[in-house]
Amino acid sequence: MEGIIIKSTGSWYKVLDEDKKSWDCRLRGKFKIEGLRSTNPVAVGDYVSFEPEGDGQTGIITHLHERRNHIIRKSTNLSRKSQVIAANLDQALLIATLYVPRTSTGFIDRFLVNCEAYSVPACIVFNKLDLYEEPELQLLDELIAIYQPLGYPCLKVSATQGTHLKELASLLAGKTTLVSGHSGVGKSTLVNAIEPNLNLKTGDISFVHLKGKHTTTFAEMFALANGGYIIDTPGIKEFGLVDFEPWELSHYYPEMRECFNQCRFDNCTHVHEPGCRVKEELEKGTVSPSRYYNYLNILSGEDNRA
Repeated sequence: MEGIIIKSTGSWYKVLDEDKKSWDCRLRGKFKIEGLRSTNPVAVGDYVSFEPEGDGQTGIITHLHERRNHIIRKSTNLSRKSQVIAANLDQALLIATLYVPRTSTGFIDRFLVNCEAYSVPACIVFNKLDLYEEPELQLLDELIAIYQPLGYPCLKVSATQGTHLKELASLLAGKTTLVSGHSGVGKSTLVNAIEPNLNLKTGDISFVHLKGKHTTTFAEMFALANGGYIIDTPGIKEFGLVDFEPWELSHYYPEMRECFNQCRFDNCTHVHEPGCRVKEELEKGTVSPSRYYNYLNILSGEDNRA
């Protein structure tokens, strides 16, 4: 039988078959995918083949179908290289806030680089608009002026006041969307505001550390009433990158990609080399200083998760 993984709980996976029946499935022993070094060989959004067991409720996953794309982040498990967050996506939605908890441009850029690297279109949704005062509103407009011209649609929303939720619902309609961001930015609250019947669990902010408390434990896919699916994910503290060569990183920055083959050296890292077109564009203001600064941090391997 064939189906799609709609929930991952570590060793068990909930698979929805072609008749919309759900099965609790495990991986066949020593299930491995050639060339993949990750903590989880299959993920939410994957299409799989499975063999039902005698009870008619459980099954064994025997085959992973080819993925259209996927999103990966560096795993906290040092014995493995990465964690597949979700697969076969139409888009990824990064929920960000300029209020508690603050989402840094470093985190935003790491997320966008991952999306570029694995061919997933990305959007940025700035939540908690009702809490912003003049400095945050000005910064918000500055950030949108940076990211939107690069091809990343940006929305300003408030889950609690319902601001621009119709536009958000329209963005999600008919697509399979990964919803990601730090704990506490309001991912589940936003989804509940658009799709109240889902009643996803929400959490409070810890004002001791000014960060969100984890409420979503495992990735899970939900059907939307207006068509499409959202994949709700655990809050992510950091978004480590996997297997990037220094010369390759700039290919995942759209504004730097436009300078491809225009530097004096083909393997230019846009840091210290003479005749660098990217640094020329930086001086002109075409390349954002904050984006370039985050590029240097990623290149040097510095932690940029705040």
